[in-house]
Parts: sequence; structure tokens; C-alpha cells
Amino acid sequence: MSTTTARPKARIPADLKPEHVTAIVDSREQTPLDLAPLKSVAGTLSTGDYSVVGLEHVVAIERKSLADLLGCVAGERDRFEREVQRLLAYPVRALMVETSWPEIEAGGWRSKVTPAAAMGSLLGWIGQGLPVILAGDHERAGRCVSRLLFIAARRRWRENRAMVRG
Repeated sequence: MSTTTARPKARIPADLKPEHVTAIVDSREQTPLDLAPLKSVAGTLSTGDYSVVGLEHVVAIERKSLADLLGCVAGERDRFEREVQRLLAYPVRALMVETSWPEIEAGGWRSKVTPAAAMGSLLGWIGQGLPVILAGDHERAGRCVSRLLFIAARRRWRENRAMVRG
């Protein structure tokens, strides 16, 4: 007569905590954001600058400084439009820009890009389905990206937890 030992059921925590989420920062990112309290690792992402370990095909966030944005509106437009098309394939996606609407409207930069062209491009990308977040500055952009990555991870975690619990 054989006896089987029942394995104890794995306990699934009631909720996901930020310190249990690991963000991926694209290795090509020039000025990485502070994503605390998330853990971060460097990696190569096919699209975007930030994602979450295990959710690389679900979450993609692209970060731009104001200077980067102006380049995307002007000389790098075709390349960035291809990036936008790739981002649109992700369920969770965003363009995080380190500037504000008033700063764009003021147009106090040394570029041939007009404020109207910059605003039109941002609104055009929003119209295509790409959320654009104007964070104001680098520090706030880090907080926004960290929170967005965590929200996306927690949502997927809760969905999976619900399936396991039946």
C-alpha cells in the first residue's frame, strides 16, 4: 500500500509590493530614471526604455527629454514614428516627456521646431492611442514611470492570482 504525502499548498501573498517588482532599464538609456522603490536591472528592450521583468511584451515606456522630443518632431521623425507604431502594440504603453505643456507652449528653445509643431505631434501621437505624460522634470518622470510600471505589474499579478485561486 503506497502512501502519498500531500504537498502543502503554496501561499500566494495577498498583494504585490513595489519592492517585489523589478524594472528593466534599457541599456541604451543615456540618463536613467530613479525608479525606487522598484528594483532595477539593465537589459536590452526591443521597444521603449522601461519595462518589467516578465512583462517585456506587455509594458513599454519611452522616455524623452525636451531636447529628445524636439528631435523626434523634426529630424528623427520617421524613426520615431516607427517607434510609436511598435509601442502601440503593447497593452501598457506610454511616452514620458520631461517637460510641461506651458514649457512647450512658450517655445523657449533653440530649434526650428515651433511650439505648434511640438504640440501637434504630441496630440497626434495621443490620437493614435499612445498616452503622453508630460511629467515636468526628470525626477517626476522617474516617479511616474515607477508608479506606472508597478500598476501594470500589480494588475497582471492580480489577474494571475485570481486564476490560480479559481
